[in-house]
Amino acid sequence: VQLQASGGGLVQPGGSLRLSCAASESVFSFTVMGWYRQAPGKQREFVATITTDGNTNYAGSVKGRFSISKDNAKNTVYMQMNSLKPGDTAVYYCFADRNYAQYWGQGAQVTVSS
Repeated sequence: VQLQASGGGLVQPGGSLRLSCAASESVFSFTVMGWYRQAPGKQREFVATITTDGNTNYAGSVKGRFSISKDNAKNTVYMQMNSLKPGDTAVYYCFADRNYAQYWGQGAQVTVSS
């Protein structure tokens, strides 16, 4: 299984970015897909998940600002990030769970700075 993350970049506070995570297999084969992030000097932390049925879950720090979705036909999960803050600066990693196995993408750098 390969997960290819893209869409990171540099954005000013208050701006928006959309991350994509393209899977090499059907997203229907994964029970859960989502994103974690890791800021410099900090532990990796949960950001958001989406299940096969489309149920979503968000960390409190991003709820109301981030939105996770998926395109089954493109085998891709997206995360729309709005009202970005400097505290959102991190490397964002997508992941997918299936049958007690967990797969990770390579990470996408998001930098929020003026």
